[in-house]
Amino acid sequence: MDRKLKIGVFGGGRGISMVTALLQNEKDRAQLVAVCDQLQIMLDRVKAAADEAGVEVALYKDFDEFIKHDMDAVVLANFGHEHAPYAIKCMKMGKHVMSEVVPCETMAQAVELVETVEQTGMVYTYAENYCYMEHTFDMWKRYRNGDIGNILYAEGEYVHDIAKMWPALCFGEKDHWRARAYPTFYCTHSLGPIIFATGLRPVKVVGFETPLIPKNLEIGMVRGSGIEMVTLENGAVVKSFHGGMKREPANVSYIMYGEKGVMETGRLAGSYSMNMYVEGEKRGEGNWEYYNPTYFVDTEKQLGKMGHGGSDFYPTHFFIDKILGLPGGDLAIDIYQALDMGICGILAWRSVLNGNIPMDVPNFRDPAQREPYRYDNACTNPEIAGDELLPYTSNPHDEIPDSVFDHLKELWKAGKNINGD
Repeated sequence: MDRKLKIGVFGGGRGISMVTALLQNEKDRAQLVAVCDQLQIMLDRVKAAADEAGVEVALYKDFDEFIKHDMDAVVLANFGHEHAPYAIKCMKMGKHVMSEVVPCETMAQAVELVETVEQTGMVYTYAENYCYMEHTFDMWKRYRNGDIGNILYAEGEYVHDIAKMWPALCFGEKDHWRARAYPTFYCTHSLGPIIFATGLRPVKVVGFETPLIPKNLEIGMVRGSGIEMVTLENGAVVKSFHGGMKREPANVSYIMYGEKGVMETGRLAGSYSMNMYVEGEKRGEGNWEYYNPTYFVDTEKQLGKMGHGGSDFYPTHFFIDKILGLPGGDLAIDIYQALDMGICGILAWRSVLNGNIPMDVPNFRDPAQREPYRYDNACTNPEIAGDELLPYTSNPHDEIPDSVFDHLKELWKAGKNINGD
């Protein structure tokens, strides 16, 4: 393709990272042509960035008008529970799609999503940027190089206390998707990098929820943290832990044990260091490496560090590679691996609600394994679930009074965080 790809972004909040990548890092291959967001303040921010880059970008508040714009692809950075329906709409209208986290809200959406990708032939990639952090991307390289042998056990941890930002995240809306998101829903930051590095498929999951934090209940946050114990197809076990435990700043860390050794990331906040041990020829004797990994793919295009330790650059970069048929497209996360990561959280919640029983994880590469879930709309969203509505916590708690949400809305409108700052 000689001309630049025309790309639109749906969602100006989280989408600002993709806007930046398109205006700066990818301006030789792609052109940002349109952005859609329901909030004028988000569109104003996009316009300022576009004006600074000397690029004219069409701005929309209505998705149905936005999707009619002349463009080849759409980046979905809208609400986290609505990615699948909009991805399906975009692909049916001939647009390639890169979806932010998470891929789908229900198992029925997962079925429709994968079949839409197959039927339309459009490119779908999943923007799980935590797979492309300096340390996790290095784990991918070292694992694929065979440095620790086949995986036996792993842990992924994403601990981010979002309580301070709660007014800006839920706008004071009692039924906002974040307010009713169950603990295991947002699992791909912790689980995704392990699946990405190994290329192995999950086959079974057991879910757990931690107790509620009383201080969070005071501001209307009604959920514990999520844990998924996932069995991979080779028998290895992965513990995925994520949520809002009291720790600041956030922690993102991983460890992978293999047949020949172990690699683990630094646990201190903001650390992207790596520690690696490989056993030698003699049992019980080996070598440790301690180092700070650096990016090794298309580093000349990064133009300085982007958000999340530089990882925000790669999902958009590999998405464009995939559309153009370039080798870097092989590093994009496709629909099948996206669902491997995402549906573990859906099924883990069912495990929690049924006494932490093991749940089989279907392989959506196989059409026959999709059938039991084709009409499965069970979730915590009453607009989707109907009579399959699920609770968003397994813990007993008092009803949150409306006055709490009224106060959150006042803080949001005033541009203040939960501390009033």
